[in-house]
Amino acid sequence: MRRLAAVAEAGLPNRFKASVLGPLTAAAVALTLAACGATAPGTAPHDGASPAPLTGFAARFVGSSHQPAPEATVRPTPGTWDDVAAPAGFSMVVVARGADATTATLTDAVEHYAEEHGADLTVLPARDDDEVEQRIDEAVAAAPDLVVGVGDGVVDVFSLITAQYLETDFLLVGAQLPEPTHNVTAVVWPGAEFRGTGLGNDAARANAVTPDRAREAVAAGAASVLHDLTGIVIELG
Repeated sequence: MRRLAAVAEAGLPNRFKASVLGPLTAAAVALTLAACGATAPGTAPHDGASPAPLTGFAARFVGSSHQPAPEATVRPTPGTWDDVAAPAGFSMVVVARGADATTATLTDAVEHYAEEHGADLTVLPARDDDEVEQRIDEAVAAAPDLVVGVGDGVVDVFSLITAQYLETDFLLVGAQLPEPTHNVTAVVWPGAEFRGTGLGNDAARANAVTPDRAREAVAAGAASVLHDLTGIVIELG
């Protein structure tokens, strides 16, 4: 990828360059960030204050009055997100890679959510890693309220690039990052839990990504982000 190569040419010590230029694994990303003095993935800014206890929808959704830890897996009660409406003027951008039926179903689910909630939606298709990176940059430049990634093909690039845009909320549907930062939320379910290339898990199964389950996942993920429950994995039963 262009940006990864640029990082390697920016003067990293030789012992780090092999990791930077290799596959986009969680270990490589963590090593690169550490070498640059950046915050490691999976850690959120901490100002020393204890988080406020969750109340209302947030507590019902998480099933606890306590803020979930970064990267925690939350199994909310089905339907707790049904009455959560996106605010007026809510804007979304979808980055979708792949022409397969699974990616199409997930994209359709985001379009359904946007139509149902009156949200502004832009869909940015991508054909390869470089285009996924470009589409993320374009999405962030548009300053939407939420950037959604669909298709297993976006996961490796999201693992690297989303940590560079910590002020932007990202949502992955039907997949997750190996080590998400506090601004990346994911919704997974059995058969749709891809974590990235080389991590020993399979791509999403087409029979697991039904229109109903995809719409449910988008609604649950958006509800979580709207209530600042980010950086977690939402697992649907």
